[in-house]
Amino acid sequence: MATKAGERKLQILQVIAEMLETPQSEKVTTAALAARLEVSEAALYRHYASKAQMYEGLIEFIENSVFSVINQIEQDEESGLKQAELVVASLLRFAQKNRGLTRVLIGDALVHENPRLQLRINQLLERIEASLKQSLRIAATQGALPAEHDFGAHSNLLVAHVVGRWHLFVKSGFKQEPLAQLPSQWAVLKG
Repeated sequence: MATKAGERKLQILQVIAEMLETPQSEKVTTAALAARLEVSEAALYRHYASKAQMYEGLIEFIENSVFSVINQIEQDEESGLKQAELVVASLLRFAQKNRGLTRVLIGDALVHENPRLQLRINQLLERIEASLKQSLRIAATQGALPAEHDFGAHSNLLVAHVVGRWHLFVKSGFKQEPLAQLPSQWAVLKG
């Protein structure tokens, strides 16, 4: 029985993500979600106490996905500068493969939702920035960046670039791919 409940929770999150993939989609309401799943709204609330909890489930999925890749990059790649490049590329690739979740990442899907959801996205971005900052510090110890380099400003610039590419992707109706031009842009971004 627990597996079925877990499967239903996952199915709810997948359908929300699908609904968010339509650029001019209607607002994701519990009524629309229940209709898509062919269940009652009460059935949704057996799995999640609120719509905010559903979005928290999506954010948790994003966090787990993003940081498992970042941790793997940090483990496998010795070059700090290459780590930063791979992290940026992985964040852009994640968006390209997960359109609906990109709307969550830029806050577009959270506009009329509980403010704590946006705070959680902000914390996710701060963690990404801290990870990039550490990679840049490693790059300096390896001689790829000067020791007096402003790691905070550089890591902030990289996050701003990623978020900007996510925004362009969503606001273009998913036409401007996040990874487009990355090699030439990285030549400028790497410092």
